[in-house]
Amino acid sequence: MFLYSLAGIFILIVAWICPSRALYFHIGETEKKCFIEEIPDETMVIGKYRTQMWDKQTNSFLLSTPGLGMHVEIKDPDTKIILSRQYGSDGRFTFTSHTPGEHQICLHSNSTKMALFAGGKLRVHLDIQVGEHTNNYPEIAAKDKLTELQLRVRQLLDQVEQIQKEQNYQRYREERFRMTSESTNQRVLWWSIAQTLILIITGIWQMKHLKSFFEAKKLV
Repeated sequence: MFLYSLAGIFILIVAWICPSRALYFHIGETEKKCFIEEIPDETMVIGKYRTQMWDKQTNSFLLSTPGLGMHVEIKDPDTKIILSRQYGSDGRFTFTSHTPGEHQICLHSNSTKMALFAGGKLRVHLDIQVGEHTNNYPEIAAKDKLTELQLRVRQLLDQVEQIQKEQNYQRYREERFRMTSESTNQRVLWWSIAQTLILIITGIWQMKHLKSFFEAKKLV
């Protein structure tokens, strides 16, 4: 009983840390839509999308848009392109992060090649799965001939591994924040020292100038 409770806690933690994200959005003919996803290193990400084109005659979105393509471009935190590829109206893209941080996922249509879409709008359904959520456990169980208990253990191990990756990523973020804070504090310190030196030099110059003025007027 305790084991099942612990498993439930692990599942809730991972579901909170690294859920799959499903949404839809609208784009215009030449519009490009980008999303930021914070991903730990060595983590697999799977994205699935489906497009629907607006039909002016029925004033509704069509169920499918054959002939329409989508270009997917993904950049890592160093703005290096790790995926740039043209897909169909429905597609699936996969990549593995090698640098922890914010990854940029951008999509836009090849509307210039399709006269039917010219000047219209497109609805894109996007589902992004990160980490162990990318695993197809029924397929894994059938392939490796795992029992229900063995599959549960496999899921728990994958979840624990993902939690460790997430913890490492949080430590990485804390380290970068600490380095930024230290750098900012050093700059503030040096600026304060520079201001103090400027004030001292200005005061000494003013005292000498006043002394010369009083001596010239024979007041001292």
